[in-house]
Parts: sequence; C-alpha cells; structure tokens
Amino acid sequence: MKKVYGSAAEALDGLLHDGMLIAAGGFGLCGIPELLLEAIKQAGTKDLTFASNNAGVDDFGIGILLQTKQVKKMISSYVGENAEFMRQYLSGELELEFNPQGTLAERMRAGGAGIPGFYTKTGVGTVIAEGKEHKEFNGQTYILEEGLFADLAIVKAWKADETGNLVFRKTARNFNAPAATCGKVCVVEVEEIVPAGSLDPDHIHLPGIYVHRIIKGAHEKRIEQRTVRKRENA
Repeated sequence: MKKVYGSAAEALDGLLHDGMLIAAGGFGLCGIPELLLEAIKQAGTKDLTFASNNAGVDDFGIGILLQTKQVKKMISSYVGENAEFMRQYLSGELELEFNPQGTLAERMRAGGAGIPGFYTKTGVGTVIAEGKEHKEFNGQTYILEEGLFADLAIVKAWKADETGNLVFRKTARNFNAPAATCGKVCVVEVEEIVPAGSLDPDHIHLPGIYVHRIIKGAHEKRIEQRTVRKRENA
C-alpha cells in the first residue's frame, strides 16, 4: 500500500469535502501540520469543523483558514494569540465548543480506541458541564464526554518510515498522537522519511497502522512568543 505522497495537495486529494470534521495536532505553533493546512486553504474547502487545542496565530496554522472564512466551528481549549479567532467568536461568526485540554486529548484518544464516551470530573460545576449527563461514582459527580471521531486527522511528526511508523520530536508530540488515531484517514507531514526497519521499535511513538498518507516537506517552525534576556555582561 502506497503511503508516501509527493505533496500536501496530492496527499489530501479525494479526502476533502465541505462540512467535514478535521482533527489537527499541535499545541500553539509547536508541531502543527502547517503544510497540510496551507493545502486545505488552497483547496477552498469550507464549513469546516476543527478539533484542535487552539487555532495558531492570525497568519499561521489554522489561523489562515479563519482569515478565508473556511472554518465554521472550533473544538478547542484556548482562544488566545489569535485576534481573528476572538473577533469571529465574539461577533457570532464562528461556533466554539470549549474543551479542557485534558478532556480534548482524551476525547481524541477515546475516538481512536473506538470508545464512544467516558466520564470525567473535569468541568463539573462549570459551564463545561451544562447540558451534559451527570453521574455519581463513589460519591463523586462526573460528566459524560463523547469520544471524538473525525473525518480526517492531520498531524506533524519528526520522522516516519515508509510504512508510517512515526517519531515525534520532544514537545511536538503534544496533541499529535491522539489526533492521529481518531481520524477515519490520517495524513502526516514529516521532516524526514527513512527506510522501513531503520527505526528502533522502542523509539516509535505511533505505529504505522494509524497512518494512511505521508509527505515530507520543509517547515517554517515559527516561535509564538519570542522572549530573550540581555547578556549579563552587556
């Protein structure tokens, strides 16, 4: 089965349609599938729902799709760093389903494991719990959260072999692994593709069984908030 494709557009060919749900990896600007997001922008697919920790910044990450009004709804934990995200939400142009970060990660993981729902204490007594089923276990109240089943997962990894086994680099692991598992189809962009069998099995973070298509590309790797301090001898 062919998994390696020549470009982001080629890897997404036949997978995109209006109104779909896309799970996207990354945290802030760390480990985001920037090439695949640009290809979705170029494809013009609209009325999209994105499940992602956040929406990048105004001109990078999912933010580029907010600029073109291709996103209808965000399932996210964080709105900061993106003025257009905030503007569209406050003006009623964009639907927003807030999820605590751990809950969002677990919803993705549950979907990938075929689990339709789970109970958690996170959010009990807050607006997060409104309209959700409550149940007591051992005298403690929990709320029911649904597993997340996406039409497409797009993630960023450091290395892949030709069969789709993935290695993430340090904190870029973040939401990428659970997001990859919950999509009907998973497309991955990587910095390096190595021959099958060359990765140490103990170093593989996500097995290739979850990965359907891979592309290799050059990545910009922006820094969200660059902070530096003066040298002490300056």
